[in-house]
Amino acid sequence: MSTLVLTLITGVGLGALYFLVASGLSLIYGLMHVLNFAHGAFLTLSAFVGWMVAQALGTDSWGSFLLSVLVGGAVGALFAMVTELILIRPLYERHIEQVLVTVGLSFAAVALFEGIWGTDPINIAGPPWLKQTTEILGARIPNTYWVLMVAAALVLAALVLFLQKTRYGMIIRAGVENRSMVTALGIDVRRSFTLVFAIGGAAAGIGGVLAMHYSTFVSAHLGQTLLIFAFIVTVVGGLGSLTGAAVASVLVAVLQQFANFYLGGTGDFIVVILLAVVLLVRPSGLLGRKA
Repeated sequence: MSTLVLTLITGVGLGALYFLVASGLSLIYGLMHVLNFAHGAFLTLSAFVGWMVAQALGTDSWGSFLLSVLVGGAVGALFAMVTELILIRPLYERHIEQVLVTVGLSFAAVALFEGIWGTDPINIAGPPWLKQTTEILGARIPNTYWVLMVAAALVLAALVLFLQKTRYGMIIRAGVENRSMVTALGIDVRRSFTLVFAIGGAAAGIGGVLAMHYSTFVSAHLGQTLLIFAFIVTVVGGLGSLTGAAVASVLVAVLQQFANFYLGGTGDFIVVILLAVVLLVRPSGLLGRKA
């Protein structure tokens, strides 16, 4: 029983991490139809800067941990805004060029990060509580997973409230449906689209700092590794669906954890099989809109 509980809860916690990485990716595609392969670079840079902030303030305090998360989100947002303004804005509706540019940026970013921080992973430390466990029904759950779940819930709630309840959220949704009409009303849709990129980058930045604590290290390839699962989650849940990304994140991670434990470490293989089945049976994803 305790093993089942441990596998299930850690799967949900891992799914929360996948959602933090995939939410920005799904948001940017859903509202702007841009497949951003440089999303992992936002995550990695935020993780490195967050690590530097924590090192400067002391890695064992909650204050430095929370500040590193906030700084990571800000760095991700800034990086995403610059990327949209310089590289993406001239290429709207030119999807092949968007893919080529963002793929090139992702490779260049990894090389830059290796040049600055080296090629070897850097071990990190955080508040001692994160290394401890909490007992649930006989299972001892690492506390890092609880932090991931809380962060993912807060990010999901913030994104939904922003899009549904704020003026800018309304402008963004209207601009996606009919950009020319919104522009005719005197509203600068381009500014709203830059904001979407910033929000997606902020989510990636928060996910990057928390992924660093989950992995207990940071490296130039951290974002690239997680980006693979972020794309799987985004496709399985439905391109552009935040709710689908949330559901798919938990589904993929729980399935991965159970397969790793009960099927001899075949979690990644099972996830790829799930992706293939979804693409064959429902190409729009679990909660995506059919074309």
